[in-house]
This record gives sequence, structure tokens and C-alpha cells, in this order.
Amino acid sequence: MAEREAYFGETHVHTSWSFDAYIFGNHLTGPADAYKYAKGEPIKHPLGYDIQITTPLDWMGVTDHSEYAGVVRLANQPGSAISKLPIADKLIVKDPADIQRIYLWLGESMIEAKPIADLVKPEISGTVWDDNNKAADAANEPGKFTAFCSYEWTSTPNFRNMHRNVFFKDCAKVPEAPFSALESEAPEDLWAWMDKQRDAGNELLAISHNANVSGGIMYPTEVDFKGWPIDKAWSDARERNERLTEIKQIKGNSEAHPLLSPNDEFANFEILNFLLGNPEDSFVTLGGSYVRQAFKDGVAMQQAEGYNPYKMGIVGGSDSHNTGVPYRQENFYGGHARLDGTSMERMGGHNFTGLDVRFENPAGLTGLWAEENTRGSLFEAMQRKETFGTSGPRMKIRMFSGWSLSSDLDQREDWVKAAYEQGVPMGGDLPAPPEVTRSGTTTPHFVVWAIKDPSAANLDRIQIVKGWSQNGQSFEKIFDVVWSDDRVPDVVTGKVPAIESTVNIASATYDDTTGKTELIGTWSDPEFDASLDAFYYARALAVPTPRWTTIQAKDLGVSPPEMVSATVQERAWSSPIWYTPSSDARGQAVAGKTTDDLEKAGAVALTDAELKTLVSGKYLWLKNSVTGGLMKSRWTEDGLLMFMNIDPRIDIPSEFGDLVAHSNLGEANSAYSIADGKIVTNFGNRDYNYAVYKMEPAKSASADDKAKSSYYFARSNEFGYANYEVVEPPVFLGTEITDAVVPSESIAK
Repeated sequence: MAEREAYFGETHVHTSWSFDAYIFGNHLTGPADAYKYAKGEPIKHPLGYDIQITTPLDWMGVTDHSEYAGVVRLANQPGSAISKLPIADKLIVKDPADIQRIYLWLGESMIEAKPIADLVKPEISGTVWDDNNKAADAANEPGKFTAFCSYEWTSTPNFRNMHRNVFFKDCAKVPEAPFSALESEAPEDLWAWMDKQRDAGNELLAISHNANVSGGIMYPTEVDFKGWPIDKAWSDARERNERLTEIKQIKGNSEAHPLLSPNDEFANFEILNFLLGNPEDSFVTLGGSYVRQAFKDGVAMQQAEGYNPYKMGIVGGSDSHNTGVPYRQENFYGGHARLDGTSMERMGGHNFTGLDVRFENPAGLTGLWAEENTRGSLFEAMQRKETFGTSGPRMKIRMFSGWSLSSDLDQREDWVKAAYEQGVPMGGDLPAPPEVTRSGTTTPHFVVWAIKDPSAANLDRIQIVKGWSQNGQSFEKIFDVVWSDDRVPDVVTGKVPAIESTVNIASATYDDTTGKTELIGTWSDPEFDASLDAFYYARALAVPTPRWTTIQAKDLGVSPPEMVSATVQERAWSSPIWYTPSSDARGQAVAGKTTDDLEKAGAVALTDAELKTLVSGKYLWLKNSVTGGLMKSRWTEDGLLMFMNIDPRIDIPSEFGDLVAHSNLGEANSAYSIADGKIVTNFGNRDYNYAVYKMEPAKSASADDKAKSSYYFARSNEFGYANYEVVEPPVFLGTEITDAVVPSESIAK
């Protein structure tokens, strides 16, 4: 097998042909200019100054919005077909006030799914699509530079981002017109259209992007966009069509959030709390908005439901609306034309549609491991998900896994060849192990490698992020695998200390006296359980460097803004490798109780009145049957819930937050309410609920046991499992905790 090379490219860029880019002030450049920029030629920024990429790209797909593509540009172009229509007067951009007016007019028609008929006629949209594809063909140079035919499907229901970039394998095999969100805002309809395209011989794939501003709807787990329960057919359609997801772009990072990953000290990276259009009555939602959580939900769904819709490869992108793209902290010139095109505008805290541009960051970048730089080879790399994303620099990262990879593989010159022969690359599925055992004697082995961008900072470390699931619960853990300098992991946590920062904030400089140019290492999972679903991906971190805001503050002679970090650790993310147990291996897992099991055994779900009697004004001790962990819960009469006495050695399931820290500080108060037979709670602006089941003692129970009923809590995001049992207050050092209350038989029947 060929060892393949990494080819860097852009999956997500807009030109003046996108209606919003033109409104923002991008009037000078189109798709042909985007390809010139990617190849290293200078082009004009929308404000008129020259911009040029630091290092030319290997490939690009221009992704102008399919909705109203080209219409604003053509309306402002004398002599065009649209300019002769009466409606063109509403599209003329004369002053900044027109930006907001036209943006809201066209944008709200998309959000409300009410297309403006005069602007979607085939004689207009068809010519724009044809011209887009001609530009790609003109720029394509097989073996040297690849230009894809592509576009963006821009579904934005209720101001929540559901956008996808659609790439075609061959520009000779494309439809007459792209499918747009004006036809349907439902991703299910996009996938159905894509299936028909594939049946017609037009090979294509979709890339979801900017999940962090999706308001929790990019990665659903219960119902789809149309309100139907998610099932295997839905999962298969998503995996078949949506092979990749964007992990980072100008509008923030979508890998992880500190509240979803409280034990990840590097999760607080370019977090953006923002929804498109800045709706006053909406808020960001964490669950369903971040890639790592989607990976965890996916393995939990695989274990509980038998399918995983979130086996996605990783890419990076820009979402620049300038035609050109800034990938480096030192050359950041914004991404929205006149709205953030000068350092004074950016550093002055300019807001447009609610976005403070100081929270923007340089674009992400995609790497594809492929045999050659051609449309076919690169597209196949995307299809098999042998991809990675970076935060902008051209760092390379690679990961393989197998059951027989040797621990000294990193010492061999031909390690890549051996890894392909003995294992699977990132984006792949680890086959069943040669022996199935829960003892840990059979474990997957990994080799990870990363190399710095020659013109950027040295490397700090490579980590492997692991996620796994048991009985509907999902968990994560981060392992430092290989690192630079003579640092020693903490004996308790195993974490490698932070690398020394050489950044001088005042001068906005750093030096390369720390870190390494290349890192490689092997690792085996010390906690592997062959009966549990899992995924693994690698993350490489560079040493700290000045953020663009620090650099431009120094140039302007002002202090760096305090609302963003003064430094940044650039990074690269590999696509995951997934492990799915065989049926025999899965059978060795400790089986949990499901709500179906409880109901078949005679358990009854509590009513609202019974729930209130059970919890209101009470302390309850709950045991997590998956981890064995105990939690003391406090339910106030006025609707506050707090978990206390959390053992830091016990893994905390997903979407609880930092229970350990909060339980020690008494800060974990959150609201709860009771309705429709559920206790409703909230985390990260998403509602979760608990159903509670009461199990009467068996007729054969002893006299003492017959006086007691059992109560089981089933959390809504744990896929039908009832993992929390009310237990007797524990005894510490021979003394019972007397303020805890075990429910009595006074609950109404």
C-alpha cells in the first residue's frame, strides 16, 4: 500500500458570489480569484489592499452559498439580467445601512423558508452554478493543484447553523443546479437528494460545519429535524452522505467545550458564544453542538441502539467571506470584508449581527492523506476519512491502531509502511481483537506522529482522546502520549505539566527554545475493555504563541483585549479510529437495567405527585450502576438541585459538567421542575429529564425487605437505561449520615 502524502486545502470559502459576502463589502473578487489566492498569487482584499497566502495550498473547493448565489452581485452589475428587474432596486448596496437591511431581508426569507420567487429563477441560479464549475475546471491542474466543484447548503432554522458544504468528485458529473436550503432546510432532504445524485453517477459528500453555533441541533440524538425518532435508517443516511465535520474555523472551535469536557485543560480554545443573527430570545446550547460530544453520543447509540450516526472524519475550514483566507495569527485580516477588514475595526470591538470580531480567529485548515494531488485521490481520502484538521498552521498529524503494532514501531524508519500493513489509519474501524477478554490482556496499540509547520511554532505534545460507552452512559479521558522537553507526568493524575511559555506579551513575540519539531510515540490503552464501544483520536499541541489580538494591539500601541486570551496553542486533530465490539465481546459487558426491563418486571413510573413527594425538600443518595459512584443529591422545595460528595476517582458521565469541583464548592445548583411524569433539569441551555421507576419488593423477600421499595432514575440522554438507584445513606467510619432521606412508603399510589 502506498504510504500517502498530506495535501493541505480549503473546504469552506466564500467570494463576492455569496449574497452575504457582497453585502459585507466583497465586490472585487470571485471564484477564479479564490483559486489564484490558493496558488500563492496576491489578490485584493475587499477594502482594496493586497493579501497573499503565506504558503500556497494544494487544493480548494469554493463554497459560495447556493441560496441566492450571485444575485446581489448581479443586481449591482449594470446590464445583468437581474439588474433589469424591478426587484433589483431592493438589492442595491449604497451605504452601510443597506448591509443590515438586505442581510435580514434575504436571511429571514431563508430562515422562514419563504424564497423570493424573482431571485430563484433557473435562468439566474443556473448560470451562476455553471460559471462556478467553469472556474474550478480552469484552475484544476492534476498533480499540482486540485479545484473541486462545490457549494454550501445554508440551512439556518431559527438562526441556528445547520450548514453543509457539498463536494463533488468530478466536475464533469454534477447536477444542473445545486440543492439549496430554499428547497428544504431539513438535512434529511439534502441527503435524499444526494442519494439520487449518486444513483445518477454524480459522486458527492457533505461536510457539516460550525456546529458550535448550531444551537444544539447539529448532532441530535433523539429526534431528527422533522421531529421523527432517530433510527438506523437515519443513521445510515447520515453516515453515507455526511462523511466529514469541520472542527475549527474563523467563527470558533467545535471540538470541545470546557463545561462538556471539564477534565480537559485544553478545551477552552477559541470558544464562541454566538448564534447567527444574534436573536434576542435564543442562547447557545452545548449538547449537540460539539464534535467530541457527538463522538461520545455516537458510541453510546451504537451500544444501546445498534447504530452510530457520528462516525465522522475531521477537517478544518475558514468560512472567510473575503475570497482570500488568513490562516496565521500574524496575518489575520478578518473574514467579513469591510466589517472586520482593518485592525482599527477589529481591535475597536466592532459588532455585527452580535459578533464581537475580537472573538474571531484565523481559519482552520484540512489535511488529506492521499496518493496524489488529483480530484479522485483526494476525494477518496475524504470518503475513507483519512483526514485531519489544524487550527491554521500546516502541522501534520498521523495515527494508526492495531492489535499487533509493536511498542518500538516508532523507532523504525519504515513505521508508516508497517502501520498500514499491521493496523488501520485514522478514520478507520479497528477490527475485532484476536482474543476477546475483559481482563485487559488484549488491548489496541497505537502509533502517533506529528511534525510542526516549518514556518510556525514547535510542538508541545501529542495526546490521545478516548471516548467510550457503557449502558447508555458515555465517558472521555485524555492521555498524554509523547511530549517535548524533560517534563514528568503527575504521579496522581498522569498529566504532563504545561510547557514553559516564552511569549513576551508587550512585544508580541516568542522564541523556539522549548518544544520539538517532530514527535512520535507508541501507546496502548491501559483501561481497554473489549466489551465496550470506544473511539480514539489524536491531538497535537504547539507551544504557546501570541494571539492575533496581542500582535495587533502591539502594532496599534494599545493593551491586548482582556476578553480573549493573549496567547494561543495552535493544534491539529486527527480523525478518530472506532472500536465496535463483536456480539460475543459485547455479551461479556455487565448488563444494566433498562426502562423496558423495569416495566417488564412490574416497575411503575412515578406520577408528578409521586415525584414531588419523592424529591421535593429531600436529600437522596444515588448510586450510578455503571461506575459504582455515589452522589448525594439535594432537591429544594423551591426547585434547586445540587449533587454533592462526588468521588474524584470515579468517572463522571457526559453532560453533567464538573461535578467534582462543584460538589466541593457548593456551586452546582441548577433548576428542576416536574411535569408530565418527568423531573426536568437543564445543562448548557438544553433540557434533560429523569423518569423515576418504583419497584415493589418481591413476594419472596424477607419481612424487612418487603417494607422497602426500590427507585431507579432514568436520564433522558442515556438511551433508555435506568442507571441511578436510590440507596441507603452510606456509613462513614461507623457513623451514618443522618441528613439523608430514603423515600418512605408515604408516596401516593
